[in-house]
Amino acid sequence: MKDASNPPVTTEGADHPLKRLREFTEARIGLGRYGAGLPTAASLDFAEAHARARDAVHSSFEAQVIAVTLEEAGYETIAVESRAQDRATYLRRPDLGRKLSDRSRERAAAIPGGPFDLVVVVADGLSATAVNAHGAAVATGLLAALPGDWNVAPVVVATGARVALSDPIGEALDAKIALILIGERPGLSAANSLGAYLTFGPRTGRSDADRNCVSNIRPGGLRPEIAGKKLAGLIVRAAEARTVRHAAEGRCRRPDRRRRLWPAADRLRPFQSLQTVWRRRFSESLPGTGAARPAGDDLPGGLFPQPRGKSARPPFEAVLRQHI
Repeated sequence: MKDASNPPVTTEGADHPLKRLREFTEARIGLGRYGAGLPTAASLDFAEAHARARDAVHSSFEAQVIAVTLEEAGYETIAVESRAQDRATYLRRPDLGRKLSDRSRERAAAIPGGPFDLVVVVADGLSATAVNAHGAAVATGLLAALPGDWNVAPVVVATGARVALSDPIGEALDAKIALILIGERPGLSAANSLGAYLTFGPRTGRSDADRNCVSNIRPGGLRPEIAGKKLAGLIVRAAEARTVRHAAEGRCRRPDRRRRLWPAADRLRPFQSLQTVWRRRFSESLPGTGAARPAGDDLPGGLFPQPRGKSARPPFEAVLRQHI
């Protein structure tokens, strides 16, 4: 039996200490509780958000409507599809969503006017809801803001697409740059978020490390009415910077350094610097340890070992345990 003299502890509504933070984020914080569970309102809201995310994944892609909208704005379109025959196959086989069907490849390769500076792809992805709502608006805003001397391919409307489908599309059209506007994986905070992925030199075999991304394009994030202009500016500046970089690489006297992009040592250097600063500051705050850097054998695998010939010091983890 419940003890009426000890009702469940509740933190709900105006009494929750984190309630004010919810004005600045859509994340699920400050939901409150009733005993050991969520309040009814928060529980129902969670169930509704989950249902919207599921609906977004299984919603139909209005490819024809998007194509008509783009053509009415004055832009040619071409329809393609991946090798995923239906939505169920698309969800079970992500690899098929990255491959262009043979018929679509032939159709794209037959487009005259190449090579192109840019191809824009509008694709369903994991949230057709987002593309149906914002895809055409972002694409038209982007195309209108591009320089007039750019040779832009017809807008590609792709069905059953993953992000990497822009690679065979750009390769078939002989495009220097491929930009795909695709529905992002729905979350419990937003099911209508659009992502833009930019790839230089698109070709089959590119990895996600070769792309740049602008995400969270939706009314509650980067607004669709300004996303197109922002993307156009980023594309133009990136293309100019890449042209300058290629020119500099051509003048480089060391051929082995022309393609030196993010070597392993450069990737590790920020972490090494952070570890060094943190250990030095911690050592200075401990009595009897001195201000010198502790030994580096506390790191996994001796990633940054102490040089030989230095005076022996206790491992950093051992010093840490003594003062915790």
